[in-house]
Amino acid sequence: MASIRLEKVWKRFGSTEVIGGIDLTIDEGEFVVLVGPSGCGKSTLLNLIAGLETLSGGDVFIGEERVNDVPPKDRDIAMVFQSYALYPTKSVGDNITFGMATRHAPRSEQEAALEEVSGLLHIGALLERKPSQLSGGQRQRVAMGRALVRKPAVFLFDEPLSNLDAKLRIEMRTEIKKLHQRIGKTTVYVTHDQVEAMTLASRIAVMDNGRIRQFADPHTIYEEPVDLFVAGFMGSPPMNMLPGKLRRNAGLFVETVNGGGGGLVFPMTAATAERIKHPDGHDVVLGLRPETIFAAGSELPGKDRFVFEARVDVVEPTGPDTMLVFAAAGQDVIARVRPEDAPQVGVRFRFETEMAKAKLFDQKTGLRL
Repeated sequence: MASIRLEKVWKRFGSTEVIGGIDLTIDEGEFVVLVGPSGCGKSTLLNLIAGLETLSGGDVFIGEERVNDVPPKDRDIAMVFQSYALYPTKSVGDNITFGMATRHAPRSEQEAALEEVSGLLHIGALLERKPSQLSGGQRQRVAMGRALVRKPAVFLFDEPLSNLDAKLRIEMRTEIKKLHQRIGKTTVYVTHDQVEAMTLASRIAVMDNGRIRQFADPHTIYEEPVDLFVAGFMGSPPMNMLPGKLRRNAGLFVETVNGGGGGLVFPMTAATAERIKHPDGHDVVLGLRPETIFAAGSELPGKDRFVFEARVDVVEPTGPDTMLVFAAAGQDVIARVRPEDAPQVGVRFRFETEMAKAKLFDQKTGLRL
């Protein structure tokens, strides 16, 4: 295993800045996920760690070695790509051991490595097949096996599950997590799927426009987002964002305004009121996760709950939950309710929201208050 350290890493393609001065330290044995929208620079950053792209500035360390000028094959890494990149004329077994064969590793060593890896990935029965005879999930396992036999210090995954259907993605996500728990190797994983990031990572780096907005464990990223971008990107459905103004009147409130007036006034908790010192009238954004808005009376009684009514515009059954969409502060707001609590479209419905989990952001800077 090895740690990874990036110091002031920059990458430009011509005059276009793709990575903008990133500092990042990944500890030995960590599973770090780089997540963000398409074009945010996450795959480029992975390629800079791998040595597949040259740096425009800064330093990359793997362990204690500065690897800026070290070619990819000498960096003690293994990479799994979105495309499986298997040799179509070779068997599964030969695909997995191809790298060892080109390095003239003894046949006994290749066979031992193949037996270990095929058992780990549950592909022992597939070793004589050709890639064309495999499913997408099986091909991805073979690509992972080819990386595993190298026994590198660091594993790099570049959106390895994006070509799979939803069911297979969930299965392979579980396999990758189990694999990391068994071998404990330092892993950097790129995805645009926030659910994948939350379920796999020990820490997540949320990227936007070539920079890291927040780097923390999944719970912190979800419950304590540093700004509106992280809050809105992490979560499915995303966090509801309601623009409003702070009001101080025997407590702290957020007053939202609908297009025709008559907005809702959300009471903030005493702890929030004590922490936030901004004046009356300050422009804010109130963030409410869909799961913190539910049918009034459907949850156990608790303090810091706010009950209000709104007309339901859309009902979206998803199986275990039903999403209700209503309008507030000029926005579509999503609430997550139990299927048995869901009303018909067009009725006024009593909602309850858990204000202890509400987030406040500065409307101008986007930073969490």
